[in-house]
Amino acid sequence: MFTIDFSIAIAIYIIFILFTLLCVWLFSKKDKGKGLTLDPKHIWFCSVCTYNYINTKEDKISICPRCGSYNKK
Repeated sequence: MFTIDFSIAIAIYIIFILFTLLCVWLFSKKDKGKGLTLDPKHIWFCSVCTYNYINTKEDKISICPRCGSYNKK
């Protein structure tokens, strides 16, 4: 049987925990970007204050959230 120093055992344990957390973070990060899409018909441009905003309603006329003016697609 071999002996191991206490500080080396703690270092190996910490490295193992950090490696496990890194793997979990990398695999969970890969799934977050899927499924997030934005249809270009929901992006509106205000002709008065030149503000770009998103309106997901299926309206032909939208109200700008910044200046309150009406915009037509």
